[in-house]
Amino acid sequence: MRLSVLDQSVAVAGRPHDQSIRNTVALARHCETLGYERFWVSEHHNHPTIVGTAPEIVMAAIAATTERIRIGSAGIMLPHYAPFKVAEVFRVLDALAPGRIDMGLGRAPGSDGRTAFALNPAANERPEHFPSDVRDLIAWVHNEPLVNGHPFAAVQAFPQGATAPEVWILGSSDYGAQVAALFGLPYCYAWFFSDGAGGERAIDLYKRTYRPSARHPEPHSGLCVWALAAPTMEEAQYHLTSRVLSRINRDRGLLGPLVSPDEAAKMLAPHDQTRIDRIRRDTFVGTGAEVMARIVELKERVGVDEMAVVTWTYDEAVRRQSYAELAKAF
Repeated sequence: MRLSVLDQSVAVAGRPHDQSIRNTVALARHCETLGYERFWVSEHHNHPTIVGTAPEIVMAAIAATTERIRIGSAGIMLPHYAPFKVAEVFRVLDALAPGRIDMGLGRAPGSDGRTAFALNPAANERPEHFPSDVRDLIAWVHNEPLVNGHPFAAVQAFPQGATAPEVWILGSSDYGAQVAALFGLPYCYAWFFSDGAGGERAIDLYKRTYRPSARHPEPHSGLCVWALAAPTMEEAQYHLTSRVLSRINRDRGLLGPLVSPDEAAKMLAPHDQTRIDRIRRDTFVGTGAEVMARIVELKERVGVDEMAVVTWTYDEAVRRQSYAELAKAF
């Protein structure tokens, strides 16, 4: 099993947003020393909780300060952009870190409809073009011919080189699984986003309909889960309190920075106790060994090749320790 990291540059109460971005870059270096396979960064817009808006820029910063770990987008929200420009950006990233770049692509806006329109006035039309945009991106990043009759057949993405980004499809529905299977690409399901709802079905659909490609003769799949590890279960549950409040608020449409566990405990309402208990029970939380056992069990049950972990904590040192506890158990 390969174990990787997803980071979202989460806003924390009392901390400037720019520190969240720098913490992401520092965490990538930390996770490289711990032996993680990949470090992916997400794209969200107009989001008071998640301030990572430009993964390609963060990836470049990580590339400049790491040597081994793979660096990826989770993902580039393709409907916002022209595929050719994305191809150029990722060709540059591959030049900075040859053979270490993952180009994770998503169809969701990573925002609300108005924000999507602000990013791209033609955004309402672009999701319909997602499969053809993916097809063109694959060709451009590998310096291969586009389909016959393509209006941009003579256009090439530079710089070119001996290596190329590895293209992934990311999603939390059957749609992304089908696109990944169609083009013979690796696929990662955002298990944490939907609490796993639909995840096993999507992975099964991906495998059943997979069309082998030259680069990926066999299907290759992964899951991303939310997890928090600490030296004791009691400590892990304490630090999870910040995330519990954030989840409950998100479900009510209330977005904001992560608050301290003590502050979150004061803000949790008694009438939400059933929901609180369910989050605490279902979240991958505990000691490193306990959390890793649940990660491995899920990996084996769903039948995927890789697992990625995303962790939010109020205290950055606690988050770094969580990844260290998991790496030790792994």
